[in-house]
Amino acid sequence: MTLPNGLTPEAAREQAARAYELDRKHVFHSWSAQAALKPMVITAAQGSYVWDGDGNRLLDFSSQMVNTNIGHQHPKVVAAIQEQAAKLCTVAPPHANDARSEAARLIAERTPGELNRIFFTNGGADAVEHAVRMARLHTGRPKVLARYRSYHGGTDTAVNLTGDPRRWPNDTGSSGVVHFFGPFLYRSQFHASTEAEESQRALEHLEQTILFEGPATIAAIILEPVPGTAGIMVPPPGYVAGVRELCDRHGIVLIADEVMAGFGRTGKWFAIQHFEGVVPDLITFAKGVNSGYVPLGGVAISPSIAATFDDRAYPGGLTYSGHPLATAAAVATINAMTEERIVENAADIGDRVIGPGLRELAERHPSIGEVRGLGVFWAVELVRDRNTREPLAPYGGTSQAMIDTVAAAKSAGLLLFVNFNRLHVVPPCTITEAEAKEGLGLLDQALTVADGHLD
Repeated sequence: MTLPNGLTPEAAREQAARAYELDRKHVFHSWSAQAALKPMVITAAQGSYVWDGDGNRLLDFSSQMVNTNIGHQHPKVVAAIQEQAAKLCTVAPPHANDARSEAARLIAERTPGELNRIFFTNGGADAVEHAVRMARLHTGRPKVLARYRSYHGGTDTAVNLTGDPRRWPNDTGSSGVVHFFGPFLYRSQFHASTEAEESQRALEHLEQTILFEGPATIAAIILEPVPGTAGIMVPPPGYVAGVRELCDRHGIVLIADEVMAGFGRTGKWFAIQHFEGVVPDLITFAKGVNSGYVPLGGVAISPSIAATFDDRAYPGGLTYSGHPLATAAAVATINAMTEERIVENAADIGDRVIGPGLRELAERHPSIGEVRGLGVFWAVELVRDRNTREPLAPYGGTSQAMIDTVAAAKSAGLLLFVNFNRLHVVPPCTITEAEAKEGLGLLDQALTVADGHLD
């Protein structure tokens, strides 16, 4: 028996032991206290599955960092990277090349409205950095509004825009960012009891924030159309359109951060397309654009903002902007997603299997306070008490209950994306009905552990 990478289990274990040894000696990990780390070694991956250093197969309900939208080792994308490497591995950004040009065309075809100019970056955080820079230069204004319960990246501007505890150690209060509360009915800041009330009151709060900060000082509002890491809170009807109207009224740029929600994750090419008629001025993207096979991100730019730099140099760039290997992977990914109807599959699996399956689990597991999501983008909110909605782990932290639940899932063969008191069900957009049902069954087992921690 061999793994998908051709290694025998024995050879894979030897390789994993060496990788772990070198990791602990030399690798400095992100978002982590280094001494306590015991990273899982991944030795192989295929489709919706990964294999750990002990040869165990796990169903990847995390899509790693919610980015392997097309699944692991898709043969068309692997082949495209190999072909591009044989032809042209790298080229400086000032020079045109066919991979970058075609990737830009394919992305522009799928964006809403006329966002037809594409600036390529190395990932999502620097896409956000450049989108904010464009908005500030376009408007001549300094401030950017971002919501609490959001994540926009780990670089300087992006982490200051972020509305979760990862911002705190990096925030000096001098970044020109103002935070506001977005709609989240389950934990409403507005004492709302219906989606309509939540939408209206959240918009009133945002309008007040704009007025008190001074509309003429605000360059942009950045919004994840469906927030990802912060909890996959699908906005109530009317909210996103209301934000667009506020931006139009005050000359504010609307930035849609689609780094996690874009490229099929919600069952549409971009999550903003769930909100009919709403077209942002800038879209940031990364992750699913080529499923992370080679680092790539970017900004899709409206005609008015692009025109700002027709006769004025844009003061920004990256050595690897539009890297041929990365953009060749994007071309192959987008074409495969189109030909194989992968976006439609994500919508269908969410509607028929994952959504109903999670709601059924919520009926049987008292530790589940709420399930919510779209496509293959779902959150399971775990609570100690359904009446008080006390979370199973504190905001910004974890708990033994969460640790034990995640360990039980992994032991059963399920890899989850976890944040605070939530389990995120975010498998590849290519997941089959059988694989989704398998994962829900494994999650069912793990949730009995969560139930056992209730008071």
